[in-house]
Amino acid sequence: MSELKTIEVPVKGMDCAECTQHVQHAIAGLQGVESVNVFLASEKAVIRLDPARVEMPAIRKAVADAGYSVPETDPAKMESEQRTTEDFTRRILTLFAVVFGFVLFVVVVGEWLGLFEELTARVPFWLGAGLVILAGLPIFRNVIRSALHRQITSHMLMSLGVLAALAVGQWATAAVVICFMYVGEYVENFTTERARRAVKNLTALAPQTARVERDGQEIELPIADVRVGDTVVVRPGDKIPVDGQVLEGQATVNQSAITGESMPVEVSVGANVFAATIAQLGSLRVRATHIGADTTFGHIIKLVEEAEANRADVQRFADKFTAYYLPIVAGIAAVTFLISRNPLATAAVLVVACSCSIALATPIAMLASVGAAAQRGLLIKGGKYLEALARADVVLLDKTGTLTLGKPQITDVVSLNGIGEMELLTLAASAERDSEHPLARAVRELAREKNLALVAPHEFQSIPGMGIRAQVNDKQIAVGNARLVPDANAAQNARNLEAQGKTLLYVAVQDELIGLLAASDTLRPEVPDAVKQLRALGVKKIELLTGDNERTASALAQQLGVDFRANLLPQDKIAIVREYQKQKHTVVMIGDGVNDAPALAQANVGIAMGVAGSDVALEAAHVALMRDDWNLVPDVFRIAQRTMRVVKTNLAFTAIYNTLGLTLAAFGFLPPILAAAAQSLPDLGILGNSSRLLRQK
Repeated sequence: MSELKTIEVPVKGMDCAECTQHVQHAIAGLQGVESVNVFLASEKAVIRLDPARVEMPAIRKAVADAGYSVPETDPAKMESEQRTTEDFTRRILTLFAVVFGFVLFVVVVGEWLGLFEELTARVPFWLGAGLVILAGLPIFRNVIRSALHRQITSHMLMSLGVLAALAVGQWATAAVVICFMYVGEYVENFTTERARRAVKNLTALAPQTARVERDGQEIELPIADVRVGDTVVVRPGDKIPVDGQVLEGQATVNQSAITGESMPVEVSVGANVFAATIAQLGSLRVRATHIGADTTFGHIIKLVEEAEANRADVQRFADKFTAYYLPIVAGIAAVTFLISRNPLATAAVLVVACSCSIALATPIAMLASVGAAAQRGLLIKGGKYLEALARADVVLLDKTGTLTLGKPQITDVVSLNGIGEMELLTLAASAERDSEHPLARAVRELAREKNLALVAPHEFQSIPGMGIRAQVNDKQIAVGNARLVPDANAAQNARNLEAQGKTLLYVAVQDELIGLLAASDTLRPEVPDAVKQLRALGVKKIELLTGDNERTASALAQQLGVDFRANLLPQDKIAIVREYQKQKHTVVMIGDGVNDAPALAQANVGIAMGVAGSDVALEAAHVALMRDDWNLVPDVFRIAQRTMRVVKTNLAFTAIYNTLGLTLAAFGFLPPILAAAAQSLPDLGILGNSSRLLRQK
């Protein structure tokens, strides 16, 4: 067996969740395919396969046999061509709707007055039936193909309705049903395209070309030809094409494509910039560090496109219901015929059944919300997490870098046992030289301000939740909290400093306490109001989880009006999440996405703050906030709750509509012509209701 690889294949023709299931089933049946996910929003299949056992022609044929297609052209080119024809398509759809609205009016009024029958009686039945079969041939071909694959579709039932109408000589009725089958297809396509718009608007922001310095010359290249390490030239008004570091220049950059924040930021030499952001003023020379799909923007697009894989429970229920719904409708039609012996009533039952509206009710709303949220800097990885957020009742909070700005400063240096303050600071900063913890950076920053010469440590060891150990000048140095350093509680000043809400770092040499450093971090100003908003949104329990001591944690918790648990290790936070989950609570964990990754992953929803440029945080979180703004936290809860209200409204509407339609059809009150017209209306209702989510404020 050769090495497995993952490929992406564009798929055209899908307009509902039922379609994605058909494509997924077709590809999964191929020998050599290990797994496949099909995505409605991005119109693609992500396939993990053995290239020695399955090739592209086989995949293309399997998709075609299922009634869909794999375009021969490049997906990017195809997307560009599709955008150029979008306005034309919209005009055609509008004209189509007007024409068929008029036809429906004529047919219904004519049927009521008895004029339609007289008109159609002049057309020979064989000619009318032939026209019906000819017009419906593409649909009938797909129905036969689906039947061979043991797939029951709504078109299959409607086709039986057409045959029933022909069987009793109603070729005109059959013709109108065929017309409305096409109308239904257009409506479904239009509905899905409307929901895809937010996702497509996001992908349209991706830069296509870059100005690169090669061999002393500046040339413009397709983005696929840019290499890591290239020097990219960005002029005023240009879209930055890569993630990179500024080598020369200064500019004002609009980062709304990444963070959702329209307020521009100033960047200069040494600053990091992101692909798809815009240099509004000034020019830059940037060294490319990530390109294409590996950029932060590339990760965002990929995660948004593939958010469908994380389906909400309500969506899985709808998918399962759809699988049973069509056989149930076929059974109702059979019972209708056995009791009434009325083939037209039977045909109406088959025609009015609208399974696509049930399948569309959830994913259309989810697609709209995920895409619209991404444009605001809120990356939600699927309906599963929207649903969990909507019912969340416990929120757990990390402290450093989450509630606070993550930029602590050392406020007190307390030396013990006769050691000087500068020597204490030098030893601590040298030991912390290789640590990336915010407190370690604060120690090094103070040492830099004091112009202290640091020594490279040896045998550096990071101990999660406790601190670090390192060898400095043949001395074993420990810097950390009270659990790491022996006799830490003997420090006389510790209690007073902790009562002020400061975080303490104890410093020991050869396990002997020589001093302590007190650090203070600033609470984000928007946090208290955001916490109040979470309570107003129905969150019953909000708790601070921190590795700090009791007094420091208590001071912050009292300021926010939340509960707290202190002196926690990373594994303790995971245990607390599990504890709440065992009590049947839906738990949201909010952290920085790096130090809290295990707890974020364990929670029902893990929210990471300010993850722009951090691949680790993007992967760890279920919801990623691209900028450090606590106002986004209640926003994402509101989006989730609003989305679930729309989903429930969609499902209730389709359930009532289909029940009423089937009842009227079964009792003979709804002729096949009106049943065909009625079949298309639920999709428009779902579109109208779900489109509200595209306008999130």
